[in-house]
Amino acid sequence: MTQFDDREKAYEKEFARNEEFDFKVMARRNKLLGLWAAAKMALADAAADAYAAQVIASDFEEVGDEDVYRKVKADLDESKADVSEHQLRREMEDLLLTAREQMSKG
Repeated sequence: MTQFDDREKAYEKEFARNEEFDFKVMARRNKLLGLWAAAKMALADAAADAYAAQVIASDFEEVGDEDVYRKVKADLDESKADVSEHQLRREMEDLLLTAREQMSKG
């Protein structure tokens, strides 16, 4: 194997690790978002955990954050929780940073 081939394989492995890390960060963010939204909807304990799992699952509908946003916003509106679009999007951004920090620490 040439040095070029070794370098290419190393880049491929690094890319795969980064993709896996990003996937885990997004799943963690979605769980945190689900728990945050559950608190806004007055869900607790097992109901909050179940809702967080639904939020995580909603991220598989399409690429990007809009599927998660739509689900959480619709559920918040249905429960009459007073959360604006701006508040929800800001919370999603803040929790992404929190999730990335948590996942980086191990």
